[in-house]
Amino acid sequence: MLAELTHSCPLHCAYCSNPVELIARDRELNTGQWIRVMEDAAAIGVVHAHLSGGEPLLRPDLTAIVAAAARAGVYTQLVTSGAGLTRARLAELAAAGLHSVQLSVQDATAAASDRIAGGRWFAAKERAAALVREADLPLGLNVVLHRHNLDTVGEIIELAASWGAERVELANTQFYGWAMRNRDRLLPSRDQLRRAEETVHAWRERLAGRMELIWVVPDYFDGVAKPCMGGWGAISLTVSPDGRVLPCPGAYVLPGLDFPDVREHSLRWIWEESAAFNAYRGTEWMSGPCAGCARRDTDFGGCRCQAYALTGDARRTDPACSLSPDNHLIKAIATGDRPGDDAGPVANRRMPRARSGRGGEGG
Repeated sequence: MLAELTHSCPLHCAYCSNPVELIARDRELNTGQWIRVMEDAAAIGVVHAHLSGGEPLLRPDLTAIVAAAARAGVYTQLVTSGAGLTRARLAELAAAGLHSVQLSVQDATAAASDRIAGGRWFAAKERAAALVREADLPLGLNVVLHRHNLDTVGEIIELAASWGAERVELANTQFYGWAMRNRDRLLPSRDQLRRAEETVHAWRERLAGRMELIWVVPDYFDGVAKPCMGGWGAISLTVSPDGRVLPCPGAYVLPGLDFPDVREHSLRWIWEESAAFNAYRGTEWMSGPCAGCARRDTDFGGCRCQAYALTGDARRTDPACSLSPDNHLIKAIATGDRPGDDAGPVANRRMPRARSGRGGEGG
């Protein structure tokens, strides 16, 4: 389960996968509601929860949420920018039952990282990594890759090793949310990707047995559709800050789906009975090339959010697939000209103003 505790974040990354219409603090679930989500999740078999955002450390009740998950027997991983993580806060979270930390990193140097993050946060990340290792918690890094940092992937891996990371997820940008808005400025060249992948393979050999390197292949370049989160409504769910439950974190934009709310329904009903979770489950909904494809039980037609973003129809075959009648759309984007770095500012992620009240508190 991905628990998006808040969309608030001090960073302003242009590649953020959160929806462009971010959820304001005054609409967030309160403490008691998140505690019930954790209990409900355990009851339907959730074993692992990513506590994410935005920046989850902005929730003053984060410790109570971690403790509720621990009581329910759910493994928790804090997914954080590191901003605001102190020794005392980490000790409190660890005592409550936090199991591991995944730290987001933008690039290998302070100047490059801070430019991508939209603020001076690199030093805070470095301190956070040291605190996690000091607390003897497993440390992973998550790096979103794009045209502005792919050429330094070797230095990023070297940085991760020096910080004591056990696992590094090198995630080529998936173009949803803010990343989709900034796609032309983030999309790399095929040659960049080739060089970066060769670098990752070389580092895998060098660090074998010491660090796990995960290379998330970009959808726009290899001609193979990937199953959406292991299949729509198959193995995971996302709970949004305002209590809506989605099969994947990019599904906010899909039309015609009324995503149910944990304040109105149990997670069991949402998972088993709701129309939204059953909309693209399995293969019966498929048409076109997917319906008769040998890969339909492997890739499940690819990503519904990507199909909608590129064709306006979530039911079409993901254009990332070479067999899709819309594959030409992906090819045109992947081979098109890239604007120069002086082509104007990117659309940095920004939160809306809260209307009233305060989110994140109460029971």
